[in-house]
Amino acid sequence: MTLTVKVKRYDPEKDARPRWQEFQVPADPMDRALDLLHYIKWHLDGSLSFRKSCAHGICGSDAMKINGENKLACSILVQDMGLKNGDTITFEALPAAPIVKDLVIDQSRFFDKYRAVMPWLIHDGPTPEKERIQSPEQHAVIEDATKCIMCGACTHSCPSTWADPDYLGPAAMLKAYRYVFDSRDTESEERLKVVDSKDGLWKCYTIFNCVQACPKGIDITRWLSALKRKSVTTRY
Repeated sequence: MTLTVKVKRYDPEKDARPRWQEFQVPADPMDRALDLLHYIKWHLDGSLSFRKSCAHGICGSDAMKINGENKLACSILVQDMGLKNGDTITFEALPAAPIVKDLVIDQSRFFDKYRAVMPWLIHDGPTPEKERIQSPEQHAVIEDATKCIMCGACTHSCPSTWADPDYLGPAAMLKAYRYVFDSRDTESEERLKVVDSKDGLWKCYTIFNCVQACPKGIDITRWLSALKRKSVTTRY
């Protein structure tokens, strides 16, 4: 089959604003959305810019807006989108972020917020001779959150992110949940101080866009609600 692939292009050295460009691309039902972009770059226009690395849904680097929804280009097939010969598929950069070029966004702000929640294990006790032990039951509390690959699809699907560039966003706050509820960590109160703020939890309005956008199926809103309950019952 042949698909019409529309890509929202932007080259800051040439374009005053983003523009749409169309390509006719041969496709198989089992092709990934990423394969369509590869075909354009390798055979039609080598200047097309997008991020990708593992191409297996692990690194999260190829998150973008596909047919109006934030997805991983490597993890969605042509047949998953119900596309038939002659149909159109659109690609855009993730919303609410500065565009470096074409489908590549500037992720500096996203990772600044990630670092703000101290996304690493902290323990103020002596260093153990072996690893810190955690029971299966204790791990089950945070297991879903550990699946996050930091692709940013959730944060860039959130209306609060669109409206407020200072909002921490669901990805960073999910990472805070992962460590606040980790039985081995001793700095939960410090993280709660970061997320229990005007730019944190209380701008999450449980719209569930983040849950819908997450390529790993993480129940993000559920864990952010748990983080809210934790913050209002903790005195610091």
